[in-house]
Amino acid sequence: MTTFRRTELLAAGAAAVTVVLWASAFVSIRSAGEEYSPGALALGRLVAGSVVLGVIWAVRREGWPPRSAWRGIVISGLLWFGFYSVALNWGEQQVDAGTAALVVNTGPILIALLGARLLGDPMPPRLLAGMAVSFAGAVAVGLSMSGEGGASVLGVVLCLLAAVAYAGGVVAQKPALGQASALQVTTLGSLVGAVVCLPFSAQLIDEAAGAPMSATLNMVYLGVFPLALAFTTWAYALARTTASRMGATTYAVPALVVLMSWLALGEVPGPLTLAGGALCLAGVAVSRSRPRAAAPVVVPEPRPAKAADSA
Repeated sequence: MTTFRRTELLAAGAAAVTVVLWASAFVSIRSAGEEYSPGALALGRLVAGSVVLGVIWAVRREGWPPRSAWRGIVISGLLWFGFYSVALNWGEQQVDAGTAALVVNTGPILIALLGARLLGDPMPPRLLAGMAVSFAGAVAVGLSMSGEGGASVLGVVLCLLAAVAYAGGVVAQKPALGQASALQVTTLGSLVGAVVCLPFSAQLIDEAAGAPMSATLNMVYLGVFPLALAFTTWAYALARTTASRMGATTYAVPALVVLMSWLALGEVPGPLTLAGGALCLAGVAVSRSRPRAAAPVVVPEPRPAKAADSA
Protein backbone atom coordinates (compact mmCIF):
# COMPACT_ATOMS: atom_id res chain seq x y z
CA MET A 1 0.00 0.00 0.00
CA THR A 2 2.88 2.36 0.77
CA THR A 3 4.46 1.72 -2.65
CA PHE A 4 1.12 2.39 -4.39
CA ARG A 5 0.68 5.66 -2.50
CA ARG A 6 4.22 6.77 -3.35
CA THR A 7 3.67 6.03 -7.05
CA GLU A 8 0.41 7.95 -7.01
CA LEU A 9 2.06 10.99 -5.41
CA LEU A 10 4.92 10.95 -7.95
CA ALA A 11 2.40 10.77 -10.81
CA ALA A 12 0.44 13.67 -9.33
CA GLY A 13 3.65 15.71 -9.00
CA ALA A 14 4.60 14.99 -12.61
CA ALA A 15 1.13 16.04 -13.75
CA ALA A 16 1.46 19.27 -11.76
CA VAL A 17 4.78 20.09 -13.48
CA THR A 18 3.11 19.49 -16.83
CA VAL A 19 0.13 21.80 -16.31
CA VAL A 20 2.32 24.60 -14.90
CA LEU A 21 4.67 24.51 -17.90
CA TRP A 22 1.81 24.20 -20.39
CA ALA A 23 0.17 27.23 -18.80
CA SER A 24 3.42 29.20 -19.14
CA ALA A 25 3.45 28.34 -22.84
CA PHE A 26 0.43 30.58 -23.48
CA VAL A 27 2.34 33.61 -22.17
CA SER A 28 5.36 32.84 -24.39
CA ILE A 29 3.25 32.13 -27.47
CA ARG A 30 1.83 35.65 -27.31
CA SER A 31 5.30 37.05 -27.99
CA ALA A 32 6.63 34.42 -30.40
CA GLY A 33 3.35 34.23 -32.33
CA GLU A 34 3.64 37.87 -33.34
CA GLU A 35 6.85 37.19 -35.26
CA TYR A 36 6.51 33.57 -36.37
CA SER A 37 3.83 31.95 -38.51
CA PRO A 38 1.99 28.90 -37.11
CA GLY A 39 3.98 26.28 -39.04
CA ALA A 40 7.36 27.91 -38.45
CA LEU A 41 6.67 28.31 -34.73
CA ALA A 42 5.63 24.65 -34.44
CA LEU A 43 8.74 23.45 -36.30
CA GLY A 44 11.13 25.65 -34.31
CA ARG A 45 9.62 24.50 -31.05
CA LEU A 46 9.80 20.83 -32.06
CA VAL A 47 13.41 21.12 -33.22
CA ALA A 48 14.50 22.75 -29.95
CA GLY A 49 12.66 20.14 -27.91
CA SER A 50 13.95 17.22 -30.00
CA VAL A 51 17.56 18.34 -29.59
CA VAL A 52 17.27 18.51 -25.80
CA LEU A 53 15.42 15.20 -25.58
CA GLY A 54 17.88 13.53 -27.97
CA VAL A 55 20.86 14.57 -25.84
CA ILE A 56 19.23 13.26 -22.65
CA TRP A 57 18.22 10.05 -24.42
CA ALA A 58 21.81 9.49 -25.62
CA VAL A 59 23.33 10.26 -22.21
CA ARG A 60 20.94 7.89 -20.45
CA ARG A 61 21.46 5.23 -23.15
CA GLU A 62 17.79 4.36 -23.20
CA GLY A 63 18.05 2.52 -26.50
CA TRP A 64 15.23 1.91 -28.95
CA PRO A 65 11.75 0.96 -27.77
CA PRO A 66 10.30 -2.45 -28.69
CA ARG A 67 8.49 -2.83 -31.98
CA SER A 68 5.13 -3.10 -30.24
CA ALA A 69 5.41 0.51 -29.00
CA TRP A 70 6.15 2.11 -32.37
CA ARG A 71 2.56 2.27 -33.56
CA GLY A 72 1.44 4.40 -30.63
CA ILE A 73 4.58 6.56 -30.81
CA VAL A 74 4.15 7.31 -34.51
CA ILE A 75 0.42 8.04 -34.22
CA SER A 76 0.90 10.35 -31.24
CA GLY A 77 3.80 12.07 -33.01
CA LEU A 78 1.73 12.65 -36.14
CA LEU A 79 -1.45 13.79 -34.38
CA TRP A 80 -0.33 15.48 -31.17
CA PHE A 81 3.22 16.72 -31.69
CA GLY A 82 2.80 17.60 -35.36
CA PHE A 83 -0.72 18.27 -36.57
CA TYR A 84 -2.05 19.60 -33.26
CA SER A 85 0.73 22.19 -32.94
CA VAL A 86 0.14 23.67 -36.40
CA ALA A 87 -3.66 23.53 -36.25
CA LEU A 88 -3.83 25.16 -32.82
CA ASN A 89 -1.37 27.95 -33.71
CA TRP A 90 -3.29 28.66 -36.91
CA GLY A 91 -6.74 28.35 -35.39
CA GLU A 92 -6.03 30.77 -32.55
CA GLN A 93 -5.09 33.40 -35.14
CA GLN A 94 -8.53 33.05 -36.74
CA VAL A 95 -10.84 33.13 -33.70
CA ASP A 96 -11.05 35.06 -30.46
CA ALA A 97 -9.92 33.59 -27.17
CA GLY A 98 -13.43 32.73 -26.02
CA THR A 99 -14.23 30.64 -29.08
CA ALA A 100 -10.82 28.94 -28.92
CA ALA A 101 -11.37 28.07 -25.23
CA LEU A 102 -14.81 26.64 -25.96
CA VAL A 103 -13.64 24.45 -28.85
CA VAL A 104 -10.15 23.39 -27.75
CA ASN A 105 -11.24 22.49 -24.23
CA THR A 106 -13.46 19.77 -25.64
CA GLY A 107 -10.20 17.80 -25.90
CA PRO A 108 -10.31 16.27 -22.39
CA ILE A 109 -13.95 15.27 -22.96
CA LEU A 110 -12.96 13.52 -26.18
CA ILE A 111 -10.09 11.82 -24.33
CA ALA A 112 -12.54 10.43 -21.78
CA LEU A 113 -14.89 9.15 -24.49
CA LEU A 114 -12.11 7.61 -26.58
CA GLY A 115 -10.39 6.20 -23.50
CA ALA A 116 -13.59 4.48 -22.40
CA ARG A 117 -14.24 3.14 -25.89
CA LEU A 118 -10.74 2.08 -26.96
CA LEU A 119 -8.84 1.57 -23.70
CA GLY A 120 -11.62 0.49 -21.39
CA ASP A 121 -11.02 3.39 -19.01
CA PRO A 122 -13.64 3.65 -16.27
CA MET A 123 -15.83 6.77 -16.18
CA PRO A 124 -16.88 7.17 -12.54
CA PRO A 125 -19.45 9.85 -11.65
CA ARG A 126 -16.81 11.97 -9.89
CA LEU A 127 -14.73 12.17 -13.09
CA LEU A 128 -17.72 13.19 -15.21
CA ALA A 129 -18.92 15.76 -12.68
CA GLY A 130 -15.44 17.25 -12.30
CA MET A 131 -14.95 17.54 -16.05
CA ALA A 132 -18.32 19.27 -16.44
CA VAL A 133 -17.41 21.83 -13.76
CA SER A 134 -13.94 22.41 -15.20
CA PHE A 135 -15.25 22.82 -18.75
CA ALA A 136 -17.70 25.47 -17.57
CA GLY A 137 -14.85 27.25 -15.83
CA ALA A 138 -12.60 27.07 -18.91
CA VAL A 139 -15.32 28.59 -21.07
CA ALA A 140 -15.87 31.36 -18.52
CA VAL A 141 -12.14 32.17 -18.47
CA GLY A 142 -11.95 32.22 -22.27
CA LEU A 143 -15.02 34.41 -22.70
CA SER A 144 -13.90 36.86 -20.02
CA MET A 145 -10.41 37.23 -21.54
CA SER A 146 -11.49 37.44 -25.18
CA GLY A 147 -11.14 40.68 -27.06
CA GLU A 148 -13.09 42.12 -29.95
CA GLY A 149 -11.90 39.51 -32.43
CA GLY A 150 -14.31 37.53 -34.54
CA ALA A 151 -14.73 33.83 -35.15
CA SER A 152 -14.30 32.46 -38.64
CA VAL A 153 -15.54 29.09 -39.77
CA LEU A 154 -11.96 28.14 -40.68
CA GLY A 155 -10.72 29.03 -37.19
CA VAL A 156 -13.45 27.00 -35.48
CA VAL A 157 -12.72 23.99 -37.70
CA LEU A 158 -8.98 24.24 -37.02
CA CYS A 159 -9.50 24.42 -33.24
CA LEU A 160 -11.87 21.46 -33.41
CA LEU A 161 -9.35 19.46 -35.45
CA ALA A 162 -6.67 20.38 -32.91
CA ALA A 163 -8.85 19.07 -30.07
CA VAL A 164 -9.52 15.82 -31.94
CA ALA A 165 -5.81 15.39 -32.74
CA TYR A 166 -4.90 16.03 -29.10
CA ALA A 167 -7.37 13.41 -27.88
CA GLY A 168 -6.31 10.86 -30.49
CA GLY A 169 -2.64 11.41 -29.70
CA VAL A 170 -3.12 10.89 -25.97
CA VAL A 171 -5.17 7.72 -26.43
CA ALA A 172 -2.57 6.34 -28.88
CA GLN A 173 0.27 7.21 -26.51
CA LYS A 174 -1.18 5.38 -23.51
CA PRO A 175 -0.57 1.78 -24.80
CA ALA A 176 2.93 2.71 -26.00
CA LEU A 177 3.85 3.74 -22.45
CA GLY A 178 3.19 0.20 -21.35
CA GLN A 179 6.02 -0.98 -23.64
CA ALA A 180 8.50 1.93 -23.62
CA SER A 181 9.75 4.55 -21.18
CA ALA A 182 8.36 8.08 -20.95
CA LEU A 183 11.61 9.49 -22.36
CA GLN A 184 11.58 7.14 -25.34
CA VAL A 185 7.94 7.88 -26.20
CA THR A 186 8.39 11.65 -25.84
CA THR A 187 11.70 11.86 -27.73
CA LEU A 188 10.58 9.81 -30.71
CA GLY A 189 7.14 11.44 -30.76
CA SER A 190 8.79 14.86 -30.91
CA LEU A 191 11.04 13.70 -33.75
CA VAL A 192 8.04 12.41 -35.70
CA GLY A 193 6.29 15.75 -35.18
CA ALA A 194 9.37 17.63 -36.39
CA VAL A 195 9.48 15.51 -39.56
CA VAL A 196 5.79 16.28 -40.18
CA CYS A 197 6.53 20.02 -39.90
CA LEU A 198 9.61 19.99 -42.19
CA PRO A 199 7.65 21.65 -45.05
CA PHE A 200 7.76 24.84 -42.95
CA SER A 201 11.58 24.90 -42.88
CA ALA A 202 11.90 27.74 -45.40
CA GLN A 203 9.42 29.88 -43.45
CA LEU A 204 11.30 29.24 -40.21
CA ILE A 205 14.65 30.26 -41.71
CA ASP A 206 13.24 33.44 -43.26
CA GLU A 207 11.33 34.53 -40.18
CA ALA A 208 14.16 33.72 -37.77
CA ALA A 209 16.46 36.05 -39.74
CA GLY A 210 14.19 39.03 -39.09
CA ALA A 211 12.63 38.15 -35.74
CA PRO A 212 13.78 39.90 -32.55
CA MET A 213 15.83 37.88 -30.09
CA SER A 214 13.00 37.85 -27.53
CA ALA A 215 10.65 36.06 -29.91
CA THR A 216 13.29 33.47 -30.83
CA LEU A 217 14.13 32.86 -27.17
CA ASN A 218 10.45 32.37 -26.43
CA MET A 219 10.28 29.79 -29.22
CA VAL A 220 13.30 27.97 -27.77
CA TYR A 221 11.73 28.11 -24.31
CA LEU A 222 8.56 26.55 -25.73
CA GLY A 223 10.61 23.67 -27.07
CA VAL A 224 12.79 23.05 -24.01
CA PHE A 225 10.30 23.39 -21.15
CA PRO A 226 6.60 23.14 -22.21
CA LEU A 227 7.54 20.49 -24.79
CA ALA A 228 10.65 18.51 -23.78
CA LEU A 229 10.19 18.60 -20.01
CA ALA A 230 6.41 18.88 -19.75
CA PHE A 231 5.64 16.17 -22.31
CA THR A 232 8.04 13.81 -20.51
CA THR A 233 6.43 14.40 -17.12
CA TRP A 234 3.04 14.02 -18.83
CA ALA A 235 4.06 10.63 -20.24
CA TYR A 236 5.39 9.56 -16.84
CA ALA A 237 2.08 10.41 -15.17
CA LEU A 238 -0.04 8.97 -18.01
CA ALA A 239 1.75 5.63 -17.67
CA ARG A 240 0.56 5.47 -14.04
CA THR A 241 -3.08 6.51 -14.38
CA THR A 242 -5.90 6.54 -16.91
CA ALA A 243 -6.05 8.81 -19.96
CA SER A 244 -9.39 10.19 -18.74
CA ARG A 245 -8.01 11.40 -15.40
CA MET A 246 -4.95 12.92 -17.05
CA GLY A 247 -7.14 14.75 -19.56
CA ALA A 248 -9.25 16.15 -16.75
CA THR A 249 -6.10 17.38 -14.98
CA THR A 250 -5.28 19.72 -17.88
CA TYR A 251 -8.33 21.81 -16.99
CA ALA A 252 -6.08 23.42 -14.36
CA VAL A 253 -4.21 25.14 -17.22
CA PRO A 254 -6.74 28.00 -17.78
CA ALA A 255 -6.65 28.92 -14.09
CA LEU A 256 -2.85 29.01 -14.10
CA VAL A 257 -2.84 31.10 -17.29
CA VAL A 258 -4.95 33.70 -15.49
CA LEU A 259 -2.46 33.82 -12.59
CA MET A 260 0.61 33.98 -14.85
CA SER A 261 -0.91 36.68 -17.05
CA TRP A 262 -1.60 38.69 -13.93
CA LEU A 263 1.97 38.31 -12.61
CA ALA A 264 3.94 38.48 -15.88
CA LEU A 265 1.83 40.76 -18.07
CA GLY A 266 -0.03 42.84 -15.50
CA GLU A 267 -3.43 41.70 -16.80
CA VAL A 268 -5.70 42.10 -13.79
CA PRO A 269 -8.42 39.41 -13.91
CA GLY A 270 -12.04 40.41 -13.55
CA PRO A 271 -14.68 38.70 -11.37
CA LEU A 272 -15.81 36.35 -14.17
CA THR A 273 -12.22 35.34 -14.88
CA LEU A 274 -11.53 34.58 -11.23
CA ALA A 275 -14.76 32.63 -10.91
CA GLY A 276 -13.92 30.61 -14.01
CA GLY A 277 -10.43 29.83 -12.71
CA ALA A 278 -11.86 28.70 -9.39
CA LEU A 279 -14.32 26.42 -11.21
CA CYS A 280 -11.45 24.89 -13.22
CA LEU A 281 -9.49 24.04 -10.10
CA ALA A 282 -12.56 22.77 -8.26
CA GLY A 283 -13.44 20.50 -11.16
CA VAL A 284 -9.92 19.08 -11.29
CA ALA A 285 -10.03 18.38 -7.55
CA VAL A 286 -13.35 16.55 -7.92
CA SER A 287 -12.26 14.55 -10.97
CA ARG A 288 -9.04 13.34 -9.30
CA SER A 289 -10.62 12.57 -5.94
CA ARG A 290 -11.47 9.05 -4.93
CA PRO A 291 -14.53 7.95 -2.97
CA ARG A 292 -13.84 7.16 0.64
CA ALA A 293 -13.57 3.51 1.41
CA ALA A 294 -16.52 2.20 3.34
CA ALA A 295 -15.81 1.57 6.99
CA PRO A 296 -15.49 -2.14 7.73
CA VAL A 297 -18.48 -3.65 9.45
CA VAL A 298 -17.43 -5.20 12.76
CA VAL A 299 -19.47 -8.26 13.66
CA PRO A 300 -19.36 -8.91 17.40
CA GLU A 301 -18.14 -12.31 18.37
CA PRO A 302 -20.64 -14.47 20.24
CA ARG A 303 -20.15 -14.45 24.01
CA PRO A 304 -19.12 -17.71 25.58
CA ALA A 305 -22.02 -19.34 27.26
CA LYS A 306 -22.05 -19.21 31.03
CA ALA A 307 -22.41 -22.30 33.13
CA ALA A 308 -25.93 -21.30 34.12
CA ASP A 309 -26.94 -20.76 30.54
CA SER A 310 -25.51 -24.11 29.54
CA ALA A 311 -27.47 -25.77 32.25
